[in-house]
Amino acid sequence: MQPYFYSISEFIAMGKHGVFVWSCWAITIGVMLAFIIYSRRQRQALIKQLTIQQARQAQRTTKKSTPITKQSD
Repeated sequence: MQPYFYSISEFIAMGKHGVFVWSCWAITIGVMLAFIIYSRRQRQALIKQLTIQQARQAQRTTKKSTPITKQSD
């Protein structure tokens, strides 16, 4: 069995198709990283939004549960 590439420079050149191959790899990795970053930011925004929503809900329930009593003089 013979190796297809005998040196690193041949591997990078990929038989004169290196530009196409490596640009495809770079685009794929770039899109995947962008998707990961976007997903993490969306998750953080959702968690922040849910925290605010829960705080508002808790504030509403405490206002409703404390009865207003009339004080007599």
